[in-house]
Amino acid sequence: MAQITAGMVKELRERTGLGMMDCKKALVEVAGDMDKAIDHLRKVSGLKAAKKALRIAAQGVVVARVADDRSRGVLVEVNCETDFVAKDESFLAFTEQCIDAALAEPDLDAAGLLASGLEAQREKLVQKIGENINLRRVVHVYARHDPRDDSTMASIFFGYGNPGCCVGGYVHGNRKIASLVALSGGDGDLARRVAMHVAAMNPLVVRGEDLPEEVLAKESAIHAAQARESGKPEAIVEKMIAGRMRKFVAEVSLLQQAFVQNPDISVGELLRGADASVLRMVRFEAGEGIEQKKEDFAAEVAAQVEAS
Repeated sequence: MAQITAGMVKELRERTGLGMMDCKKALVEVAGDMDKAIDHLRKVSGLKAAKKALRIAAQGVVVARVADDRSRGVLVEVNCETDFVAKDESFLAFTEQCIDAALAEPDLDAAGLLASGLEAQREKLVQKIGENINLRRVVHVYARHDPRDDSTMASIFFGYGNPGCCVGGYVHGNRKIASLVALSGGDGDLARRVAMHVAAMNPLVVRGEDLPEEVLAKESAIHAAQARESGKPEAIVEKMIAGRMRKFVAEVSLLQQAFVQNPDISVGELLRGADASVLRMVRFEAGEGIEQKKEDFAAEVAAQVEAS
């Protein structure tokens, strides 16, 4: 059997980015053949990545990137299992690869980007870090409306290079929240400031009339029940409900919200002052919508003791 030296292990680790023990085992398995060891690790890492994919990845980061001419931007979310890994340099480097690829390939969603070459990098990272890593979603925002726009698609298209339109983006410092805003009128700085507001205040819609009927009906029912507990006459109760609904709509509609950088004016007033309007806003928050598994370690230990 060929002797496996520390130098061989180091070289294989540098070429694959995988752990020292995995590299040593691979070299032993193939009697020291470096190329065969790399092939072996690719097979093994793929299997391990597939097993880790069953684990819930609810942590991670979101990032935004805007093209130099501000005609388009992209939001990307990459998930992992723990917040510790979300700060890892290798994980963040992979996130940068994802956002770079997304900006370069505006017609590809998350699955398309993985298939274009990122899947191999993802599997290598899973093997190296030991957690499930997932490119969860990618959204493209463009500076004008495009007939291809479809809310059921993974990407949101707004066309290319429309004069007078621009895209601005904002990423919160901890990379847990990011947003993009497309404006008609205004400039890139205004779009970025509105994107910052969207990240901070999380409006549900741009305009109050955009709120879905089911959302309004649910909120109205809640306020009705609360108002009627007051015991006041029905006419007063109806006015209370109407007032609370107006307040609710104002609180969740971008244009009616007080601008976060200057609460004395609304976002709508800010935009009117610049002769601008919002075409689209998109906001990502890392892990939103993912059901996180809650571990009960005491119950798990008790079950193991009982089983033994």
